[in-house]
Amino acid sequence: MKLYPLLFEPNLHVVVWGGHQLRPYKGLEGSDEPVGESWEVSAVPSSTSIIANGAFQGRDLISVIDDYPEEILGKAVNERYQGKLPLLVKFIDAKRDLSIQVHPNDEMAQREHGKMGKSEMWYVIKADEGAHLYAGFKEEITPEDYARRVADGSIVEVLADHRVRAGDVFYLPAGRVHAICGGILLAEVQQSSDVTYRIYDYNRPGMDGKPRELHTTLAAQALDFHVEENYRTDYMDSTNRAIQIIDTPYFDVRVMEISKSFHRDLRKYDSFIISMCIEGDCIIRVRRTGDEILLKQGCSTLIPAAIADYDVVPQAGTTKLLDAFVDNQDNGMKRIISRFFHFSEG
Repeated sequence: MKLYPLLFEPNLHVVVWGGHQLRPYKGLEGSDEPVGESWEVSAVPSSTSIIANGAFQGRDLISVIDDYPEEILGKAVNERYQGKLPLLVKFIDAKRDLSIQVHPNDEMAQREHGKMGKSEMWYVIKADEGAHLYAGFKEEITPEDYARRVADGSIVEVLADHRVRAGDVFYLPAGRVHAICGGILLAEVQQSSDVTYRIYDYNRPGMDGKPRELHTTLAAQALDFHVEENYRTDYMDSTNRAIQIIDTPYFDVRVMEISKSFHRDLRKYDSFIISMCIEGDCIIRVRRTGDEILLKQGCSTLIPAAIADYDVVPQAGTTKLLDAFVDNQDNGMKRIISRFFHFSEG
């Protein structure tokens, strides 16, 4: 079977805090439903992506990876993750504040749920004037302080509160308390996991009219109470280049805004590439086969590792893409250096 860039059927999630931006952003007909998440590329069994193009059209992503694990994932990724896609990417539209929450690391998630842990990152696409989010603690608290503040509803008083604008980036390693707040549209790259511990949900009802479940005891075990000096990820913005904005043991993320044809040869990373189109349609053309797809704004593609040598061609002015993959060339020293410098790739 000749592999090609995969496109996917819409996979929209209606939630109590959702808004009405995702459907028009993706070129879909509007709806009164509060759509909060678009699971762009997912191999999570509870909500798996369905392929929308080519020979695999109509099949779920998990089954296709099962048939071609090394060719799609990459040899190193396939071996490391035993044939499983390790990333999940989403677009998120928060009309209202999300719950205060935290995610477990790999060890805890495996022990408690038999699943992968959940570290993630956010790239802000659009933010209303004055929009903000929570990431991390702004002051040291004890587990006893945590329990008291959850009980009396004052937990938000000790969270680091960040005003945001388009282009802002935040990394949320497992254990870091966080919440997206109202008025923000963003892209999320995360480990392939659906484990979330809600700490506080503003005493509001869910879609069924009942209070949503909280997980304060598990959250207390997962929380990292350490206070960081800066929770926002700084990077050097530049056009017509691929700029690294996140480099972690779980995923590497690049952003690029281009106004001309742009060559991407990422085969050295021995990984699949997930490309999220943030703005402006583009053509992705595989060099080896000549196959091409139209990647529209608000949509995403998975490019198999075996064909990760391609051109990106903007269709009207400029296009902005967010690329996520597993960097199998990574090492400890690079991670140390990357905290202070950001690498770019032509």
